[in-house]
Amino acid sequence: MLKRKVDTLLQSWKEKPDHKALILQGARQVGKTYSVREFGKENYAEYVEINFKEMPDADTIFRGNLDVDTMLLGLRFRFPQNKFPEKNTLIFLDEIQECPEAITSLKFWTIDGRFDVIASGSLLGIDYKRPTSYPVGYVSYLRMFALDFEEFLWAKGIDAQMIGALRLFFINRQMVPEAVNRQMMDLFRVFVSIGGMPEVVQSYIDTGFFTEPYKRQQELLQGYYYDIAHYAPAAEKIKAENCYRSIARQLLAKENHKFQYKEVEKKGTARKYGSSIDWLIAADMAVKCFNVTSPEKELEDYEISDNFRVYTTDIGMITGARNFSLKQDIIEARILGNTAGGIYEAAIADVLIKKGLPLHFLKDDQKNLEIEFLAEIGEGIVPIEVKAGRNKATSMIRMMKKHPEIRTAYKFTDGNVGVSNEGVVTMPHYMAMFL
Repeated sequence: MLKRKVDTLLQSWKEKPDHKALILQGARQVGKTYSVREFGKENYAEYVEINFKEMPDADTIFRGNLDVDTMLLGLRFRFPQNKFPEKNTLIFLDEIQECPEAITSLKFWTIDGRFDVIASGSLLGIDYKRPTSYPVGYVSYLRMFALDFEEFLWAKGIDAQMIGALRLFFINRQMVPEAVNRQMMDLFRVFVSIGGMPEVVQSYIDTGFFTEPYKRQQELLQGYYYDIAHYAPAAEKIKAENCYRSIARQLLAKENHKFQYKEVEKKGTARKYGSSIDWLIAADMAVKCFNVTSPEKELEDYEISDNFRVYTTDIGMITGARNFSLKQDIIEARILGNTAGGIYEAAIADVLIKKGLPLHFLKDDQKNLEIEFLAEIGEGIVPIEVKAGRNKATSMIRMMKKHPEIRTAYKFTDGNVGVSNEGVVTMPHYMAMFL
């Protein structure tokens, strides 16, 4: 069983007095159903689950009156073996996007307060079956991603105490013992090659090889293409799939990682493909990283709306889209050139995305300036450069001289911890999990 950070977040939600119904968001196959199911069984006297894809006729429970007593009567007839004790029952409404009335009902479960309700779905962000009345103000939200690197380490038997010891090296900016650093870099390369989708990680833990994880990645990608074909508007189906397929190519096969519509289709334009990218983002399948005009607080105010990069919400959807041989190249640290730069840039993006941080970068060709990521952490802007090797962070040094208010800057690289005379903190790639 894979330990997940969402388990603690679900527990915190339960313990909060007068908590609202909860909507758990996230892409397909990131582990939402499994986590809620285990949480329900461990923390409640009774757990009731309705999956609206597997039980489409269950939508009759939510037709007509949506007062809790009426819905509860329908649930009792559907699940006669359950007693539904008040304050000790979790009702899980899975794939809730298939039943708009069930989404509307969340308001009334919250107002009533006798039963805990969690709703989940993989495509809640798209206008697929819009509920007639959305429960604004009556639900809490929690976004779940595939495993991050720290959760992957838990799966590999690296416990919290060991990770805590590593965190001290990050905080104190001290070099990690070489044997430990080498092992951690090896584990990070494994994670980069397979990503964090639970089914993929579990297959690697079970077998110790990469063949089965690669098969699982291919199956998940096919599942994503199926979702696009099934749920995207007719005008977007082929365009959205082509855009998704192009993400890996644009990150790994080009020096300039700006998303370009002409790479999707010759003479492609934003007018033709812009809505397709927006659909992928709404479906939790991709994330935009905007270029900004200045590295200042409130980065959204400086976004260049038509200048952005696109990343998948799990790096495994990038590496899984390429030839199997790429995995061995990553593991053996022999990827070079644009591919190496794109891989490690996507790896740090994976870390930031799963921390819930908006993505921004700074690239000014006229000034020969490029910073892979800018993150708003705490009260300031933290520049982040990503190097496949150990190149000097010249752009970052110049930017820090121009913006003395920036006090901390990180360069993540294939090396160990160090601090330059210019104040740039060098960290091994895996240390990004401590940002």
